[in-house]
Amino acid sequence: MPDKIFEDSSFEQVDYTREAPGQGIYENCTFKSCNFNNTDLQGLVFVACVFETCNMSMANLKNVTLQEIEFRNCKMTGLRFEDCNPTLLSFRFDNCMLQLSSFIELKMPGTFFNNCNLQEVDFSGANLTRAMIRRCDLYKAVFDNTILEEADLRTAENYSIDPENNYIRKAKVASEALPGLLEKYDLEIE
Repeated sequence: MPDKIFEDSSFEQVDYTREAPGQGIYENCTFKSCNFNNTDLQGLVFVACVFETCNMSMANLKNVTLQEIEFRNCKMTGLRFEDCNPTLLSFRFDNCMLQLSSFIELKMPGTFFNNCNLQEVDFSGANLTRAMIRRCDLYKAVFDNTILEEADLRTAENYSIDPENNYIRKAKVASEALPGLLEKYDLEIE
């Protein structure tokens, strides 16, 4: 039996903590002020959808498909994006709280993060080539074997990235960020 298809639908103020969304494919849908906190979204497919002011913290993303997704003003703490279906994975984040989430070993070139809280997010092994990380707080974010080639970090703050342990060729950084790139050397930069 084929999956149920939900197209061009809007879901507003739905509390999915009581009952998870129906299994199927959600295409060109909008979710506004919905609560997905700790919800099992396993196996759902979202294509060209917008999530706005939703609480998605600690949701189960096992085998969830996220293609061309926009997250706006969402609370998304503790999410394990590496559990998603990696096929055609693409999303953007505007004004989202992503603390303690992880993107371990994901291929997400060109991903856009704008004005997000990325404190303690794990980007280990992720491909962030040409990513735009604007006005984001990266305090204690983990970069280990991360590809940041041509990434734009000029307005990001509080990051510590070891250039010897990450790929940062042609990344754009502000001169004020140099201490975060040289942290392991314990230099006194004036």
